[in-house]
Amino acid sequence: MNDLLGKALLDFYFGKDPEILYTETNISEQDELPLPYLFRTYAEMPLLEQVALKACKGKVLDVGCGAGSHSLYLQQQGFEVKAIDTSEGAVTVSKQRGVAKVQRTDLLSLSEEKFDTILLLMNGTGIFQTVENVPKYLQHLRSLLATHGKVLIDSSDLRYMYDPGEEGGIWVPADRYYGELEFTILYKGEQSEPFDWLYMDENLFKELSEAAGFQFSILARGDNFDYLAQLTLDHN
Repeated sequence: MNDLLGKALLDFYFGKDPEILYTETNISEQDELPLPYLFRTYAEMPLLEQVALKACKGKVLDVGCGAGSHSLYLQQQGFEVKAIDTSEGAVTVSKQRGVAKVQRTDLLSLSEEKFDTILLLMNGTGIFQTVENVPKYLQHLRSLLATHGKVLIDSSDLRYMYDPGEEGGIWVPADRYYGELEFTILYKGEQSEPFDWLYMDENLFKELSEAAGFQFSILARGDNFDYLAQLTLDHN
């Protein structure tokens, strides 16, 4: 898949005439993703991200690190952080910005390491792609967690994007879960291959997490049906 996100991050970081990066889904029009936002400081981050970073402990895995903003903040606080991303451009930019440990890999390929905190932000459930994949990813996250470790992950309930029906219900697709979207990235006249991206409502995520042996709790909620969840394997 052409690495348009990575290309945009590289252009912005190195001042190579960056243009507007757009995302588009099968249920929404083109939306601008401002590149400066991907390089934000802690003070510029939304509340859910700030809460997640403050809740980190021990050795941290930053999944889908992007430009490395979360990892850099945690390093500054004295944490040992490993950052991973599938985007070669994102990995290059993270290294250039000072992330000490960053690797180009996908989550499922990571093994034989243990982390006290696994961080998945900016709709962290997106990496699961579809509801069908969630159990496989949750089991893999379990295998990467140290004793008394935690997963910090955010998502949103997309009910608000669908037309309301009678008696408070919504009209949803008959052939898929309503939070399963198909995304496309557009940058400098190029368009990525469509890719699956999952948003999960709290109840479904709780149900699947508990089925995988996690304890599920909500640490914070945002203003747009978004929430930060904590998954643990212990009672602490």
